[in-house]
Amino acid sequence: MNRSHQKHIVEQFTRQAIPFANLLRHLDALELLLKMAQPGESDTVLDVACGPGLVACAFAPYAGQVTGIDITPAMIEQARKRQQEQGLANLDWLVGDALPLPWPDNSFSLVITRYSFHHFQVPQAMLAEMIRVCYPGGRVLVADVAMDSTKVAAYDQMELMRDPSHTHALTTEEFAALFRSSGLADCKQAEYGVELELEAQLAASFPAPGDRERLRERVIADIGRDSLGINARHQNGLVRYTVPIGVFAGRKER
Repeated sequence: MNRSHQKHIVEQFTRQAIPFANLLRHLDALELLLKMAQPGESDTVLDVACGPGLVACAFAPYAGQVTGIDITPAMIEQARKRQQEQGLANLDWLVGDALPLPWPDNSFSLVITRYSFHHFQVPQAMLAEMIRVCYPGGRVLVADVAMDSTKVAAYDQMELMRDPSHTHALTTEEFAALFRSSGLADCKQAEYGVELELEAQLAASFPAPGDRERLRERVIADIGRDSLGINARHQNGLVRYTVPIGVFAGRKER
C-alpha cells in the first residue's frame, strides 16, 4: 500500500473504531467463519486487519493462541477492550502493516481476515502474504464483500463516497479465480448477507462534506432497481439494504 492510502485507512478507521466495534451486524455469521475455519486448541491463529477484535475474540475460545494485527491504533485499543471484557487470555495484538506481515514463513496454522480485502490495492499480494506466514497443512480464510460483476462498478462508486479508504470490492468470480490461482488446495466458498439500516450506517461513517446526503439519495433512488447490488428496500419505516459477503478458504499444501 502506498502511504497516501495507508493514511486514508488510519484516518477513517480511527474515526470509525467505536461505532464499528458497537455495530451489532458486524457480529453476523461468526458461526459460519468458525465452521469453515475449524479452529482447534492446537491452532495458532493470525487475524489480519483485525479491527476491533470481533473475529479474533470469537476464535479465541476454540484456539490455542490468537494474534491480531491492524494498522490503526484506535482499532487495537478497541480490540484490547473487548478482550478484557470477555476475560480472554490467549490473545495478543500488534499495531502494524499487513504488507508485508512482520512474521517469518510458516508462523501460524490458521490465517484469517474479514472485511479487509476491499481496502487492499493489490489483493493478490495480500493473499500471497497470508499464505506465506501459514504452516504447510494450515488454512487460510478470507471473508469480504463479493459483488455481482454487473453491479460492482456502481457499488464501488457508492462505497468510495462513504469511505475514502475503499478501493475495489472483488466480484465473486474474481475471488474464486484468486483462490484457484493461489496454490491453496481444497478450496471452498460460502456466502451470507449483512443487513444494514441506512441511517445507522451513515451515522457510523465519515464521508466528505456534502456526501452524506448524496449517499442517502443514491441508496433510496436504488430501491426497486438494485443497480448497486445491495437490495435497498423500505422495511418497517426504515431504509435497509444487504451487503453480499463471500467466504473463501483453502489449505496450504507446502
